[in-house]
Amino acid sequence: MNAHVIPRDILKLHIAAVEGMFPLRFIGMLPMGSVGHVDEADERALEFLADDLQGLSLLDLCKAEIELGRRLGRSVGIVLHGGLKSDEAARLASLAAAI
Repeated sequence: MNAHVIPRDILKLHIAAVEGMFPLRFIGMLPMGSVGHVDEADERALEFLADDLQGLSLLDLCKAEIELGRRLGRSVGIVLHGGLKSDEAARLASLAAAI
């Protein structure tokens, strides 16, 4: 059975809502397995690369993952671009697909 595909306009709508709630700016969608804390067995999970804006706490990041996951009906993992070392940041940024 194939995972339900989320239309791009609906995805953008939910991402914009989460960006409005938390100091985050989504950069792109990452390939499966990029985020270490998302269960690799969950084929429906989505993984994102984001910039943290001033005032983002770790608790806010966790809440943003939960909120976006609730809106999309699947697990979500978010990696902060600013939290990566230079090699990792460049590599993940090149892998991120536009939203």
